[in-house]
Amino acid sequence: MKPLVTLIHDTRRAKANGSYPVKVRVTYNRKQKYYPTSVDMFEIEWEKIHGERVGKELKKTKDTINGVLAKAQGICNDLKIFSFQVFEKQFYKVRNIDGSLANLYNDYIAQLKSDDRISTASSYQCSLNSLKEFKPKLNLEDITVDFLKDYEKWMLKEENSLTTVGIYLRPLRALFNVAIASGLASIELYPFGNKKYEIPSGRNIKKALTLADVGKIFNYQTIPGTTMDKAKDFWLFTYFSNGINMKDIALLQYKNIKGDFINFIRSKTENSTRKNSKAISIFLNDEAKAIIKKWGNEDTTPTNYIFSILDKGMTAEKQFTTIQQFIKTVNKYMNKIAEDLKLEKHVTTYTARHTFSTVLKRSGASTEFISEALGHSNKKTTESYLDSFEQDTQKEFAKKLLEFK
Repeated sequence: MKPLVTLIHDTRRAKANGSYPVKVRVTYNRKQKYYPTSVDMFEIEWEKIHGERVGKELKKTKDTINGVLAKAQGICNDLKIFSFQVFEKQFYKVRNIDGSLANLYNDYIAQLKSDDRISTASSYQCSLNSLKEFKPKLNLEDITVDFLKDYEKWMLKEENSLTTVGIYLRPLRALFNVAIASGLASIELYPFGNKKYEIPSGRNIKKALTLADVGKIFNYQTIPGTTMDKAKDFWLFTYFSNGINMKDIALLQYKNIKGDFINFIRSKTENSTRKNSKAISIFLNDEAKAIIKKWGNEDTTPTNYIFSILDKGMTAEKQFTTIQQFIKTVNKYMNKIAEDLKLEKHVTTYTARHTFSTVLKRSGASTEFISEALGHSNKKTTESYLDSFEQDTQKEFAKKLLEFK
């Protein structure tokens, strides 16, 4: 029995601009799976594309999705024994005809963008740009242990941190795994791992503030309604609200408020762990409620954003750039406040998240509780947040050993 392959307009979940993705649906043994075509269409466009007269632009779109459909059908016809796993390996096989690493990156970046994973796509683009700056033309076979060591030395010479080296090389490692799975590279050429090249994790930098520093920020006088006033309030909102990041703040809708709590799913984990996505529940204290009242939209329609950071109908790319600019503005004014208060640490929105977790830990909360509050799917991520706290604790205990003096 051969699988049934069709094109469908997946209207289960709309994009930010109101369009819906066009996908290939494969049905086999009563099981259905959906695969992206990188094309999004409005319902009226989907209707027109099946009409007798199709405009020039829609004709190009129709050819594109029909090409993806033909690819899927061809793979199914060639498989003597069908399995979704084998089909997917062939369907996602990247182009990379000339062996160019840039092709591998660009294909994956395009796939990420089609899934509205703009932040991740940006990370992969930064990784590619850095590698191309080091060596303009790269092929998969160029990625050796010696190459990676030389790249690390060059990055450090250019005054980049080990943390940055790690950030740029993790996408490369992920794509190397994709290349192996797709048959473009041999496992014997894999340059990462034990006794090969270990991606540096960087040194943990203390990002958390003390409660006394948070108190100084809270009591810092700003002119009501100014950008600095807004920056301070949103920094405090992050701190008061489980360290929620700015993207999730921007995407909050009034329907997320349930009495004294806000319930939401982190945008960062919504795609990667959709099957096991767990809502985060945040208790709104009086200060957080006051910030919502002060800066929230007057229209409290359930689907309306709580804060006017984003506009309805924005594309994923526009949302990304708008949120990044908002973060820059908050960080700019928070560092002015920190400088005025003579705080020793660099204060950013990320500092608020780390401070929230560290204050909880100092209060006796378990790592498991903090991990759930932060929305981490991996306890090790939470532990990395608390590294600096653990070092401080060790120092305090060491002092106690000398209390006999």
